[in-house]
Amino acid sequence: MSGWHWREWGMEAAGLGLFMLSAGLCATLLEGPGSLLLVRIADPLARRALTGLAMGLTAMALIYSPWGRRSGAHLNPAITLTFFRLGKVSRADVVAYPLAQLAGGLGGVGVVALLMGGRFTAPPVDWVATRPGRYGAAAAFLAEVAMAGMLMLAVLFCSNRPALARYTGGVAATLVALFITFEAPISGMSLNPARSLASLLPSGNCSGLWIYLTAPFVGMLGAAEIYRRIPGHLPVLCGKLCHDHALPCPFDCGYCLHPREERESR
Repeated sequence: MSGWHWREWGMEAAGLGLFMLSAGLCATLLEGPGSLLLVRIADPLARRALTGLAMGLTAMALIYSPWGRRSGAHLNPAITLTFFRLGKVSRADVVAYPLAQLAGGLGGVGVVALLMGGRFTAPPVDWVATRPGRYGAAAAFLAEVAMAGMLMLAVLFCSNRPALARYTGGVAATLVALFITFEAPISGMSLNPARSLASLLPSGNCSGLWIYLTAPFVGMLGAAEIYRRIPGHLPVLCGKLCHDHALPCPFDCGYCLHPREERESR
């Protein structure tokens, strides 16, 4: 599990970069000034459903892509830290993965800003920044904690059961789509400190940033503790959302029957 996983770090950066690129383009096309879709689809719920569908499909594509199956498709510092707490991620990776994710997220946002200009950077899209909704900061914090906990419990429940492991990415993507559709008005639906930082830092308005830097960690780490205390729970086998036996695994992987050094030599 030790070592410098440069390739996986790059894959994590590219993964969140592509996710932010997709998020930025979708938001601009559906909500940006002068958008024809904004005129044709007047119902905000319908527009959020379309965004949720697009982002859910993006998440699924990234998780099941060759890069996602190799790096683990965390794309989120809270997921990385949770698997570190569960003994699957090395100390080097628990530092490098979040840094790579943030760098990738900033890069993705930057590309959208270059492509879309003011339609993306000005309100109402405003760099797709996540901010508390009309119910206030407390509601946003609680909603983020709840969503993060549900997502992590679903990942742990599915990924550690051989009959369900292959569906983990689909389950996670479905939750992302549902959260965007129904929860976004409360917190902006982040679940991801790197995702929120990538939008809030260039926007220059970091209102509510503390929510997105704390709530995902609280929810996911709490979910890991709950999972470990469920009677008869199965052991956590790997730090990947989608384990692929044909690819090297950078984690302390229970799926692999051979030492890590032998896996990497293939």
